[in-house]
Amino acid sequence: MNGLVIVDKPAGWTSHDVVGKLRRLAGTRRVGHAGTLDPMATGVLVIGVDKATRLLGHLALTEKSYDAVIRLGRSTNTDDAEGEVTATSPAAGVTEEDLRAAVADLTGPIEQIPPQVSAIKVDGRRAYKRVRDGEEVALKPRPVTVYDFDIGELRYSGDLLDVTASVTCSSGTYIRALARDLGAALGVGGHLGYLRRTRVGPYDLPQARTIEQLTEELTVLPLAEAVAAAFPRLDVSEDDARKIAHGGRLGAMGLGPGPVGVFGPDGTLLALMEEHGPVAKPLAVFVP
Repeated sequence: MNGLVIVDKPAGWTSHDVVGKLRRLAGTRRVGHAGTLDPMATGVLVIGVDKATRLLGHLALTEKSYDAVIRLGRSTNTDDAEGEVTATSPAAGVTEEDLRAAVADLTGPIEQIPPQVSAIKVDGRRAYKRVRDGEEVALKPRPVTVYDFDIGELRYSGDLLDVTASVTCSSGTYIRALARDLGAALGVGGHLGYLRRTRVGPYDLPQARTIEQLTEELTVLPLAEAVAAAFPRLDVSEDDARKIAHGGRLGAMGLGPGPVGVFGPDGTLLALMEEHGPVAKPLAVFVP
């Protein structure tokens, strides 16, 4: 049962709801997820079972892709459709040229202020809890990268404009905040109306299974396959394999930054390792 489950999360479920369901289906408490999805969002949620939970912190650092609908002309206190409307301004005059210019300014390395209603901790408490208690929360900008921000169909409805978009971005990017900032740049306000995550690193929607499908048959991507898909691969000798199995280090091999999946001569997954100066240190050892 060690491995990843690629879930197509339904709307209305929290990521924690999905973890709870998978704990029951897999019969173990050792279940976690990589990269939270808001309840309104659907799509790819990567779940780790048993030993695969040790991968999750590293998988969460990969890039992600989304399909979204951004509604311009209306702002909300959560920056999405589930929040209370805080301001309106006619968006009927916004043109495709205006949109593309504003989107260009939100593409590439940017400093993004997360939504106030988020799970980020402020002085030890979640920001959303402080907001619910009536506090004003000032979150600091964070560096993120928006690799692609592509505009699709524009649908005008009275004073509102719905814009379909596809976004590929670094981990830590809030699509809600992109919607908010796009509306602010155009002077009309905006929020996220729809969100579907289509990819987390190498894991995409064609691999994902619905809750109903997983209830019928729990499909688990084996640990070795999951690592080979997500990280560079290093095959080592029998002697090095024994060192790694006992938590030993290897000499640096010029593997570059980030984790590397290390495999023995027989193809067995041994560990995730990362280079630090002259040595490669284990991040997680998977062999007994």
